[in-house]
Amino acid sequence: MQPLPDVIAPGLRVLFCGINPGLMSAQTGHHFARPGNRFWPALHQSGFTPRQLKPEEQDELLSWRLGITNVAERPSAKAGELSRAELVAGGERLTEKVLEYAPEWLAVVGVTAYRDAFAERDAKMGLQERRIGSTRVWILPNPSGLNAHYTLPKLAAAFAELEHVS
Repeated sequence: MQPLPDVIAPGLRVLFCGINPGLMSAQTGHHFARPGNRFWPALHQSGFTPRQLKPEEQDELLSWRLGITNVAERPSAKAGELSRAELVAGGERLTEKVLEYAPEWLAVVGVTAYRDAFAERDAKMGLQERRIGSTRVWILPNPSGLNAHYTLPKLAAAFAELEHVS
């Protein structure tokens, strides 16, 4: 399988960062492609996009100064299959991307992956003290359907907090 291409450009308002591609995303070439993933509905319901995009419309995000990347490149059925070393290496690659493209915000969707990638064991949801260059960092809940702690309304509310400050 080919690596999942980033949806990225200079001048982004928010660069959303998934943990790693799921198997369906790797097969289709589209981020958050599994039907049970709530990323696209949360993005719309929070006000980031004027309509709910389909995964195959991901490049339209750039017109709203939004983008998508991942911490780790290796596809897996579950993010828990990644090793800490893969997440740490991914955090280093992500830092390089953020320094190159300088989005206003980096929004990592998944607090556990963020903690491993950036060695910040006590990180919590929301605004982080860390900055990468001039980029501010925010942690959002993982929108995977496997994350039962967050219903779609709770996810959309968490995304909306970032939308209001970005």
